[in-house]
Amino acid sequence: MTPELTALTLAALLQIVQFSLFAVPANIQIGSGYLMSARDREPSRKMSDTTARLGRAFENHFEGLILFGIAVAVIQMSGQNSALTGACAWVYLAARVLYVPAYFFGWSPGRSIIWAVGFFATLILLIAALI
Repeated sequence: MTPELTALTLAALLQIVQFSLFAVPANIQIGSGYLMSARDREPSRKMSDTTARLGRAFENHFEGLILFGIAVAVIQMSGQNSALTGACAWVYLAARVLYVPAYFFGWSPGRSIIWAVGFFATLILLIAALI
């Protein structure tokens, strides 16, 4: 497996870990009754700030994972794998791993810097596919 595909697979597994980190406390705090409902109204109980942050980090990774997945797919299908694209894939993954505690603990501006590193690694992958 190429480094890009390995990083993509690990990024998908990270998404599963993030789901678990968010879902368990959210279920406890909000209650299963609301979570199994149609959710037509706001929950009667609130999540803690840190649980809400885990939820936002989880949702943010979905957004980043879409672009990263496209970038890896294009690199892979066009056979343009290189040391640069492999390094960018690992940088993206490292940034996404660091993003979870950065969001959880409210690191500012660290969280935004970490997000930008992952975003620019993806951007470089996309540009490398066009060159």
